[in-house]
Amino acid sequence: MRTVKTLLLTALMALTAGNMTAADGDSLRVLWVGNSYTFFSDLPAIVRDIAASQGMKLSMTRVLKGGEYLKGHWANPKLKEHLKAGHWDYIILQEQSTAPAQETERVAREVYPYAHKIDSMAHVYSPQAHTIFYMTWGHKYGAVYASDYPLDDTYEMMQERLITSYLEMTHRNNAWCAPVGWAWRTIRQQHPDYQLYTADCLHPSLLGSYLAANVIFTTIFQKPYQTDVTRDLPAQQAEIIQQTAQQTVLQNLTMLNIRPAGK
Repeated sequence: MRTVKTLLLTALMALTAGNMTAADGDSLRVLWVGNSYTFFSDLPAIVRDIAASQGMKLSMTRVLKGGEYLKGHWANPKLKEHLKAGHWDYIILQEQSTAPAQETERVAREVYPYAHKIDSMAHVYSPQAHTIFYMTWGHKYGAVYASDYPLDDTYEMMQERLITSYLEMTHRNNAWCAPVGWAWRTIRQQHPDYQLYTADCLHPSLLGSYLAANVIFTTIFQKPYQTDVTRDLPAQQAEIIQQTAQQTVLQNLTMLNIRPAGK
């Protein structure tokens, strides 16, 4: 069995190999800012392939670093270089997994300011771009792996804090929210046999990344769809994931601050 370290190295190698932006002038340009929750299973590529199955062309640029916070990304000259290049259609921001689940005052001090800085710079150079906050999920057994958390923290407690913080970031910045963690909770409740996590109980399995991809694509597309992009997952399982992702987004557009195209 491969260790988590090996999985991370493999994912980073894949990221390095696939970090170029497509040259197609008619593609929608997407900038991903995040960490291992984004590069596991090459989440951007799954979104791109789902989009292609619906006749949409997405070109992907990735600024990803394992374990990174938005604060660290803000300090990265490479991110600022990409933002200043402009012409982005979507900027997808994913914070470190535990940071938005901290107590309110700490999130307000250490998370929200950097989300706002990145979003603000993005709109200086890409005024029409949509920022999408990629809401992540609670650790399988709560935040017991973080030294600054109480050991009696639970998945449900962590997930509720993540939902609250991501929605707050979304509305503070007049952005959109891709409610991956929300859909994740639904799958955990309705299909507890589905393995959304890797063995470390933190990172997404292929199924977890597939769920994230469908939520993020629905956030962009804002319409019902069916796709034959399944990454070799069982057909029924893939269909349930697709439907859960779409329902989570499309039934909650106002709460997620998502306005259909042209409105």
